[in-house]
Amino acid sequence: MSTTTGLSGREAAVIAAVPSGLFIGGAWRPASGGGTVPVDDPSTQEVIAEVADGTVEDGRAALDAAVAAAPAWAATAPRERGEILRRAFELITARSEDLALLMTLEMGKPLKESRGEIAYAAEFFRWFSEEAVRISGRYSVAPNGATRLLTMKQPVGPCLFITPWNFPLAMGTRKIGPAVASGCTMVVKPATQTPLSMYALAQIMTEAGLPAGVLNVITTSTTGKVMEPLIRDRRLRKLSFTGSTEVGKRLVEQSAEQLLRVSMELGGNAPFLVFSDADVAAAVDGAMLAKMRNMGEACTAANRFIVHESLATDFAAGLSARMSALTVGRGTQDGVDVGPLVDLPSQRKVGELVQNAVDGGAKVLAGGQAVGERGYFYAPTVLTQVAPDARLLGEEIFGPVAPITTFSTDAEALELANGTEYGLVAYAYTKDLSRAMKVAEGLDTGMVGLNQGIVSNPAAPFGGVKHSGFGREGGAEGIEEYLETKYVGIAL
Repeated sequence: MSTTTGLSGREAAVIAAVPSGLFIGGAWRPASGGGTVPVDDPSTQEVIAEVADGTVEDGRAALDAAVAAAPAWAATAPRERGEILRRAFELITARSEDLALLMTLEMGKPLKESRGEIAYAAEFFRWFSEEAVRISGRYSVAPNGATRLLTMKQPVGPCLFITPWNFPLAMGTRKIGPAVASGCTMVVKPATQTPLSMYALAQIMTEAGLPAGVLNVITTSTTGKVMEPLIRDRRLRKLSFTGSTEVGKRLVEQSAEQLLRVSMELGGNAPFLVFSDADVAAAVDGAMLAKMRNMGEACTAANRFIVHESLATDFAAGLSARMSALTVGRGTQDGVDVGPLVDLPSQRKVGELVQNAVDGGAKVLAGGQAVGERGYFYAPTVLTQVAPDARLLGEEIFGPVAPITTFSTDAEALELANGTEYGLVAYAYTKDLSRAMKVAEGLDTGMVGLNQGIVSNPAAPFGGVKHSGFGREGGAEGIEEYLETKYVGIAL
């Protein structure tokens, strides 16, 4: 794999250990057209690797392999499927340091955050290794007593997974885990910015004993061109996508031709509510988690801080002090809290959203500008006095920017929180149990964090409502997305 000379010896070795070709039918191979896609380090803007640029023919070959492997894999014993996932979990855990460094190099997040994602990603394999042997149907007597009713669960069939760049390993394991557990084969298309983590995972799955063709990985610079024929192929039975709402809508339209089972985990505009009785210090702690995980580049990131007017000054002061104290830099360096944004368009968008808010009267308490001579860094930013029509209150920021607005009544807080087309997650801080339950029930979101700034958990169902998508990943619900229910009527 071609890399730049700016890497340390260990960094270069970690990258060199990852194959650069497509993974199809259990074998690594170059793209049929011979092209490659550069992978940049967003901290330095240098090319650190080149990976195969898959073509339409390569995409078809990957689906061919998944289809060919499907019958035997569906017939594999649930225990064996679970044991493969368990072995993969153990391998990921054992190699967490190398995987974390690889992730930091291609995505930019600090090593401590990459380590956290590796652990989170591995847990999906452990969770679904246990779910593989718990797939069951039911048997019952018909109400008239004349027949027996048998229901069984069977794998959906070949799947297509399109994963994002912001959590390059966890978004893969969250889909691959239940697919493997249920007996489905798959084609995975990782983001072109961060393909290395997925290729490293393919290596691990092979070592764990996953048969050839069950998992196929293809990178391409022309995602729409290569993926659309697969989505419209009658042999594909499921599509799972994590990414923007705009792209998700197009994929849903394409999926309608074959009436695919579809899971969509799309954009967010998460409100973070701080009620009048909240512990301000605890709320600031939670805000740092909800906002700054992954530099704010997360669909679950708090996008709007809606604070009771009696606490707004103290909350803003506490949050701006914490944000100002964060160290920005290359994620591989010791003591760094905040890495770069993933690319130049992302950095520019964050800057434009902040400038729009400032032009509308917002006050900058911390940050407010891009930093560094190279790399896509943006300073952790806190804004107050944000106008209701500021773009960053309606758009997903995907960066380290915290806009603060205020409310006076609980009804107003809920109205502000729900006043968006998105509905992925919301956060709320209050000491009142009755208020907490009313707020949780009143929020139009698929997930709610009560007095905590992080909700993601492999044992819990992850997903949203409205324009944030549909379907759930993780938890007992996650495997149902990969199973069809068959009913058999038995005459006596």
